[in-house]
Amino acid sequence: MAEDLHELVVKLSDQQFEQLYGPLARLDPSQAAVLLDGLGAPWWVVGGWAIEAFTGHQREHEDLDVCVLACDVPLLLDHFIGTHHVWATGGGVLCPVSSVDQRLPRWMNQIWIRETATEPWLLDVIVTPDRDGQWVFQRDPTYADDLQSVTWRAHDGIVYQNPEITLAFKAAHARPKDTADLEASLSKLTSAEKAWLAETVARLHRGHSWLSHF
Repeated sequence: MAEDLHELVVKLSDQQFEQLYGPLARLDPSQAAVLLDGLGAPWWVVGGWAIEAFTGHQREHEDLDVCVLACDVPLLLDHFIGTHHVWATGGGVLCPVSSVDQRLPRWMNQIWIRETATEPWLLDVIVTPDRDGQWVFQRDPTYADDLQSVTWRAHDGIVYQNPEITLAFKAAHARPKDTADLEASLSKLTSAEKAWLAETVARLHRGHSWLSHF
């Protein structure tokens, strides 16, 4: 589908989102860690929570996004099916998943999880492409790397996406909160991380307003 669910959701107000899909629980990373304990596959936090963990600068959060590799989706389904409602999502469409062996739709790029239909969504799990077990950059599939190289582990054991990669994703929207995340991160990025981010933004978004920050 031309427009994935995440692209659609960011355009909706909280009220519009809840009218279409139901409320979000708005968990923090430590609460997600409890739900994902025993998953048996790597998972990591992206988005604003990843920037906050890196910078130490507290910010507001509309939701919590975590990722798993596409090859590990069966483990994710096995972890939740039987105790939670699991939905495959993509392109603004939701499809219930009731079995680990169920054939998933090709348009799926996220897994949404809640306890029951009357309860809020607990997790939005982004399904990240992988190639030969490596993480693949969704904005530029020619770039792949070991998962350990594109994430970092905080003192509490929670794994977050590297800030330069998180910001490269955020550049596609460049909302005020995304630019604020860039400004909060720049002084803490290494020279190599800044150079990678600047090159990536320039290559993917010619003339981007963020380029004046480098």
